[in-house]
Amino acid sequence: MSSSPTVSVIMPVYNVERFVVQAICSVLDQTFGDSELIVVDDAGSDNSIALCEVLADHRTRIVRQANRGLAGARNTGIAAARGEFIALLDSDDAWTLTKLEQHVAHLHANPEVGVSYAGSILIDEDGHQIGIRQRPRVGPATARHVFCGQTVQNGSVPVFRRAALEDAAIRPTGTDRVWYFDESLRRSEDVECWARIALTTKWRFEGLPGATTLYRVNNGGLSADVIRQLESWERVYEKISAYAPDFIARHGAEARARELRYLARRAFQIGDRGLVLRLAIDAVRAWPKLLIAEPRKTLTTLAACTLLRFLPDRPFQIVARAFGAPTVMRGAL
Repeated sequence: MSSSPTVSVIMPVYNVERFVVQAICSVLDQTFGDSELIVVDDAGSDNSIALCEVLADHRTRIVRQANRGLAGARNTGIAAARGEFIALLDSDDAWTLTKLEQHVAHLHANPEVGVSYAGSILIDEDGHQIGIRQRPRVGPATARHVFCGQTVQNGSVPVFRRAALEDAAIRPTGTDRVWYFDESLRRSEDVECWARIALTTKWRFEGLPGATTLYRVNNGGLSADVIRQLESWERVYEKISAYAPDFIARHGAEARARELRYLARRAFQIGDRGLVLRLAIDAVRAWPKLLIAEPRKTLTTLAACTLLRFLPDRPFQIVARAFGAPTVMRGAL
């Protein structure tokens, strides 16, 4: 490895011993070799870091910190990175083996692009593909596409030009830490980061065809998590409103509708009969054009949420098995 690798891969690790071996191997086995892997130990309590130490080679560095959460762990890793490009990988996900090769070639060929992204293959907790993909927008994307969830659809997707992250960085008073991700957020920190880059810098987002990420679907979750996710997203909305009010005036309703629809599908997944239909209806109320822009996905969500709300358990399970429960992941259908 050169003293300054082309790519730095940032992988926060916190209590993921079941998944971390697949994640780290998918980085070390990449066809593009001029990279470093920075594992950020976020002070978990299981054997995740011990497994990383066993698998580590000369390209791997383990950086330890007190627990800061995902945003703080990413910031710590980026601060330690030496690469021209920064790639993120959550430690319960994995990559296809040509991911870095494809994205590095894309960024080299397009100097105006600051964020390269592609689609994802959804996998279950055992690593099996579930037959669904996230298919984001291919080609150049606007800030509207970014904030409305049509580009970088999970945190293991983007490969950044380091300069794009630096140009959008937050430098809070009273600390020498640089925030590439807002550490005051425990959820929606990725949405906030993507939007900040799109709205405050010159750098373009551009999507590649196909899928380069294996994104793991977690079937757990609580209704309280859905509510906290919505509250956090609303904080991001208000933050963007403060520095880009005209943008929010034009596109805020659409973005809120898409987030509410996503959360309705999340509530469906965890079986919250009380919350599910309210979120689905609120999505359409927020931006009625959602029914025109994406009729199939929106109507499917409304129908599924209505069935969950009103059908008894047994008939509902029969219908769900017959038609397939809608995935909760952004952009998957």
